[in-house]
Amino acid sequence: MTTNIAWWNLPIEELEQMADDKGNIKLNTKIKATNPYSGQSAMLTPEEHKLYIEIKTAEFDQDYNTMQKKLSKFSRLNASAYMVLLD
Repeated sequence: MTTNIAWWNLPIEELEQMADDKGNIKLNTKIKATNPYSGQSAMLTPEEHKLYIEIKTAEFDQDYNTMQKKLSKFSRLNASAYMVLLD
């Protein structure tokens, strides 16, 4: 199942990362995410980045059931980024 992410729902920081020098949004782009504990980074698709933000939000909200479900999905989508960002 593919999740479509509307650009207008993204935070300005993500849009800035997706834009070229002229401000045009590049649709097939990767977004850099950094592990706040280790400082290591990984490049994510917009779908993966959205899921990463949802995981971190669930962690902050102490919603561990939601966090675990999303962690499981993220690990299947991008195992190497999972190891860098969330393991």
